[in-house]
Amino acid sequence: MAPPEPPPLLTMSAIAKSFPGVRALDGVDLDVQAGEVHCLLGQNGAGKSTLIKVLAGAHQPDQGEIHWQGRPVRLKSPVAAMRLGIATIYQELDLVEGLSVAENVFLGHELATGGFLRPRSARAATADLLARLGHPEIPPDALVGSLPAAGQQIVSMARALSHDVRLIVMDEPSAALDPDEVDNLFRIVGDLTGDGVAVVYISHRLEEIRRIGDRVSVLKDGRVAARGLPARTTPTRDIVALMTGRDVEYAFPERPAPDASSEAPGEGKPVLRLEGLARAGEFEPLDLDLRPGEIVGLAGLVGSGRSEILETVYGARRPTAGRVLVDGRPLRPGSVTAAVRAGLGLAPEERKAQGLLMLESITRNVSVSSLARFSRAGWLDRGAERTAAREAVRDLSLRPDDPERPVRTLSGGNQQKAVLARWLLRGCRVLLLDEPTRGVDVGARAELYALIRRLADDGVAVLLVSSELPEVLGLADRVLVLREGRVVHTAPARELDEHRVLDLVMEGSPSC
Repeated sequence: MAPPEPPPLLTMSAIAKSFPGVRALDGVDLDVQAGEVHCLLGQNGAGKSTLIKVLAGAHQPDQGEIHWQGRPVRLKSPVAAMRLGIATIYQELDLVEGLSVAENVFLGHELATGGFLRPRSARAATADLLARLGHPEIPPDALVGSLPAAGQQIVSMARALSHDVRLIVMDEPSAALDPDEVDNLFRIVGDLTGDGVAVVYISHRLEEIRRIGDRVSVLKDGRVAARGLPARTTPTRDIVALMTGRDVEYAFPERPAPDASSEAPGEGKPVLRLEGLARAGEFEPLDLDLRPGEIVGLAGLVGSGRSEILETVYGARRPTAGRVLVDGRPLRPGSVTAAVRAGLGLAPEERKAQGLLMLESITRNVSVSSLARFSRAGWLDRGAERTAAREAVRDLSLRPDDPERPVRTLSGGNQQKAVLARWLLRGCRVLLLDEPTRGVDVGARAELYALIRRLADDGVAVLLVSSELPEVLGLADRVLVLREGRVVHTAPARELDEHRVLDLVMEGSPSC
């Protein structure tokens, strides 16, 4: 007779949580076994973030019970959760940029003897953790704010591992990583589960679930749509249908066919021109013409200069060489104001830190670049502002449909829609998109893809950066492949595939 199975490491039963006007969780059950990767899926707004904040001790449930190793527990705070061995790595990393790597890793549980800190021991322990994570090159003394997004992700993981963890929650951990970094992440997860550590893994990249997951639970509208499905054998179509309540085709909008009676994308005078644009140490001189209705994609690994190019075009960084022209007129270097006035809009990769006013309403976030439009004799017409913002957010199906709701209460995907609604309201002529679907669920992605194509069809020129090659190839009319800050190939998207692009970014083969 087989021995009885041990109880789950974690059991959450009938968890309910409400906020003003919103039932975020409605009787959610979740069980996690020691040593397994349990994938938690759901659209933005399904309740995933609320559930993991209950597990992390950041929210107290209105109803329900939590059992840890078979015993009932109450997680009164994040400190209480951490003491049990539960660590959470959020998608929007909660690091202190002005502190060093070692200081962040041991923040809140500093190494000390007799009331005196032991910084040398902290640096040594941090170096050991970074080596375990496959990144011995990150200096423990480096300021976290000086590291790229991928490096900061590794620091956040090192901080979690600096505790005696039994369960780690990873919220979109691969969003800022290139393919090699993702492989390293999966190696780390395999090492952790091999030691008996459980991982709750949240991702919108369904192909990752098959590679790394053991079981899958799906949330929809704050309820459990499926629980404990086998990760490697459940059909993707079934998972998508559970998440969305409908079948979602992974099809990109059709590119417009050439029409002899009108200019096709890529024809006509350039609306945006880059002439020898460069930033020392980030990207080499770049020439580019972007025409009305054209979508140009920048493909490359993290650190290849993609985001830096967008931020330099937008004026957030000052070029060391070259210039940016809109309709043939040069923009003042390093001036965001000049770029916006010329008709440029940016949806940045780090939307919370760079793109949103987190304490303000949806209305104010959408209207902030267009306030002059609602000004009358020095007074702001708030009624007109609210009406225009409501139309913009409804056009993007932003949920919930409440323009006065604080933007910080929205899910990641709906926060991204608020950024796009800002430029939709502004009527920008050139849209710079940096990771437009990062942290966005499969249902909302289809809506964003259709929106981007619709804007291009209306004559907006789009410069797109994405770490997901199918997204670049599926949306763009033309693709520039970058490696180490240099364009190594340019071609129509129809002439490229993922394997060819990966060969180019990994090997750096020069264009013909």
